[in-house]
Amino acid sequence: MNLHTVILYGCAAAVVLPGVQIVQAEAGGRRVSPIELLRALWRRPVPWVAVALVTLMAAMAVAQTAAPSVMDHLQREPGAPWWRSVTALLVQTSGWVQLTFNLAALVAITPVAQRRLGPVWMPLVFLASGVTAQAVSMAGWSPIGGGDSVALCGLLGALAVTQTLRPSPLPARLLPLLIPAAGLTLCALNNNHGAGILAGCALGTLLAVRGLGSAAAREAA
Repeated sequence: MNLHTVILYGCAAAVVLPGVQIVQAEAGGRRVSPIELLRALWRRPVPWVAVALVTLMAAMAVAQTAAPSVMDHLQREPGAPWWRSVTALLVQTSGWVQLTFNLAALVAITPVAQRRLGPVWMPLVFLASGVTAQAVSMAGWSPIGGGDSVALCGLLGALAVTQTLRPSPLPARLLPLLIPAAGLTLCALNNNHGAGILAGCALGTLLAVRGLGSAAAREAA
């Protein structure tokens, strides 16, 4: 295992561990069974935008499994038109491990993101972060492939920033800072997940500042 691989694993841990903390917060921060966690994540009111996104990606997973040639028409590749930076989010080109992990992460992250970012901003952050990452990939970082993990990283980046900037116990605000740090490191390695994370962090900062400004205005009124 070389140094590059070690750094990649370290960055993955720096994203996953705070991400797990953010998701578990929906269950009061307690360690619960997967079934109990799912109930907490998908409690009423139902996050319908998250439902729609999960349904879309599940349908695409079925489609690419039934007809693998679908990936050839949607993935990013050298010389592909610009819109492949969007459609590449719909296919998981690295096999069953990627498909299963990304779908499970989508189920866990999107309801949290919808509640914290809102039903409009959640899909916008997902799309903007994902397209940014796919675009830099097509520009040379990773010309061939596809997957929505880069967009999920964007959602985690936005959630990390909003959690860090909102009033909460200090430990809960510090651990999420590992996510943007991982994003910077991954960008230095020309890894497209870093671009997704930083795009999400930028949008999360905008949302957090808007939220803080609105709260200050309400207090002053």
